[in-house]
Parts: sequence; structure tokens; C-alpha cells
Amino acid sequence: MTQEITLTTGIYDLIKDLIRRKKVTLQEEERLIAQLKNAKQVVRASLPLDVVTVDAKVTVKNLINNQEEVYTFVAPARAKRRNNTESIVGSMGLALVGCKTGDVVKWHFGEEEKQFEITNVERIA
Repeated sequence: MTQEITLTTGIYDLIKDLIRRKKVTLQEEERLIAQLKNAKQVVRASLPLDVVTVDAKVTVKNLINNQEEVYTFVAPARAKRRNNTESIVGSMGLALVGCKTGDVVKWHFGEEEKQFEITNVERIA
């Protein structure tokens, strides 16, 4: 069963464009298409504060090794390793975008499946 996610219209369109231009793996494409079918679209002002989106600092707990990791997601053009920011449409961004605090997310990263629990979402802009 696919998890229901909440996306802004802009992020929804961005993900659709990635799929259309074949910028994701086949496995990611299948998962994203299924998620988009069940996604709730809202305008940015109506997006709940605990939902992963652009300009959000997200803390996740890796349920396989129990380690906490923090990601700061930004628009693709603003993502820079030296600033410790990640594109919302990078592998981790696509795995978490639209999910909310408390959600458990399973996602394939290459050949490896990882499982995360979102423990905190904080807007940075």
C-alpha cells in the first residue's frame, strides 16, 4: 500500500516533470507515480508545518541502525554540499517529500532498502 503524502502544487509538478524527463530510476519512477496518484495537493500557505517540503530541516531516525540524521532540503538550484543542503528531488528528498512527522518511510537507495522515521520537521524559510 502506498503512503498518502501532501505536496504543494509546485513540488507535485516538479516530480511529474522528473518522471516525464526520465530523471529518476525505474524503481523510483514506479514508487513516485503511485504516490502522486494518492497525493493531496495544497497551496504552500495551506501545507501543514510538519510536512517535508522545500526549505525544511528534517530529522529522521534510521530504523535499521538507530542513528539520527538531519537533512536540510532546498530547491534543486540552491542545493550545495558545502552548505549542507540537499535537493528536494535528490534521493533522500524524493523519499521523504510530502511525508510528515511520525511517518515511517521505506525507500530503495540503489540496491539497498532503508527505513526511516521522521522525528522532526522544521521550516527554515
